[in-house]
Amino acid sequence: MAKSASVQLLGSWASPFSNRVQLALKLKSVEYELVEEAFYVSKSDRLVKANPVYQKIPVLIHDEKPVCESLVIVEYIDEAWTGKGPSILPSDPYERAIARFWAGYIDEKLETASGDEEKFAVVGKVLEGFALLEEAFAKCSKGKAFFGGDEVGYLDIALGCFLGWVKVAEIIGGGKLLDESKFPGLAGWAERFLSHDVAKDILPDALKILEFFGKVQAARAAATTAAE
Repeated sequence: MAKSASVQLLGSWASPFSNRVQLALKLKSVEYELVEEAFYVSKSDRLVKANPVYQKIPVLIHDEKPVCESLVIVEYIDEAWTGKGPSILPSDPYERAIARFWAGYIDEKLETASGDEEKFAVVGKVLEGFALLEEAFAKCSKGKAFFGGDEVGYLDIALGCFLGWVKVAEIIGGGKLLDESKFPGLAGWAERFLSHDVAKDILPDALKILEFFGKVQAARAAATTAAE
């Protein structure tokens, strides 16, 4: 995405929560600058100043005003750029509430991994809820391609940002997690989401993630050794 001085994202290409914000920005055709944060080594002064409460990525800075927490940022993007691109949240109040509920459910499964996006357990937490999310997809999509219906929406972004990590878990475990026989709705949705223009060039390749966090572990081990 082309750079814009008025919109910056403090994040990382390898963080699913940063990817979530990137997906929303791309869907709304908002130009931005991704400012890579080495969150696995230390907290930059810039990050601490922008997010003094949690001191974690992602943080969206729009006209020098920071917005924190990925789901909050996605909703902010939808409201701040109402005239650009499709709506992210459903227009119906009830459907909007349901979408927020399931997005909260997805992140609740990740609560124990807060601030440690690199942990493979993050994906495991999501997978525990696949059966319920399969039912949620059937109800929210109403037989259409995405949670948002005909087009990608809020829940597609909320869950879709983890699909790279699903593939990581499949590589590590040597088996298919989004099994079509068990989760036909979600499996079909995942394939469509990954091939959608909004996901291209944003969701990282699983092998690239594995390589990156191998380096992360080495850097942390070196830092621990140096501190001893």
